[in-house]
Amino acid sequence: MVRTASTMLPLGTTAPRFELPDTDGNVVSLDQFEGRKALLVMFICNHCPFVKHVADQLASLADDYTSQGVAVVGISSNDADNYPDDSPAAMAKEKAERGYSFPYLFDGDQSVAIAYSAACTPDFFLFDADKKLVYRGQLDSSRPKTDIPVTGEDLRAAIDAVVGGRLPSPDQRPSIGCNIKWKEGNQPQYFNPQGTA
Repeated sequence: MVRTASTMLPLGTTAPRFELPDTDGNVVSLDQFEGRKALLVMFICNHCPFVKHVADQLASLADDYTSQGVAVVGISSNDADNYPDDSPAAMAKEKAERGYSFPYLFDGDQSVAIAYSAACTPDFFLFDADKKLVYRGQLDSSRPKTDIPVTGEDLRAAIDAVVGGRLPSPDQRPSIGCNIKWKEGNQPQYFNPQGTA
């Protein structure tokens, strides 16, 4: 497991387009989230201990904010051939067991992760109603094997700001997690592992 940080994509970046299958085989696209106050794109997976550590919070966060006009989508971009625990079938099981109410999409060719400059799991990208990036960074300061509770406070504060018509604080800390499991030849130039976790 390689400890990897977010790339911290520039604020103001327009949300890259995507059309990806969900766990039921339906195609979900960026265009389906028009008219929302905000869009949260989360790069997650099933087997990463950093994601497992926050998975219950991800489920509750989505439940708390979808009723407030926020769209939430999870994307798994891991190489499922070499990491079968992240296969679409395993994703469907994970979605059911975790109670994820948000679409959980499979980025099989990893093009969407590359378009977003996603680097780790979990990696969070919050866009405003105009699909401009206003937050990228950590859920909160909790990590596996720490005593810090998982509250989602950093991301929740950013979402609260957008829902309230304000910009989140520009003081944003990168998310830390496992590196996205790139297919051979797909590893992007921005990939910068921070050492073994």
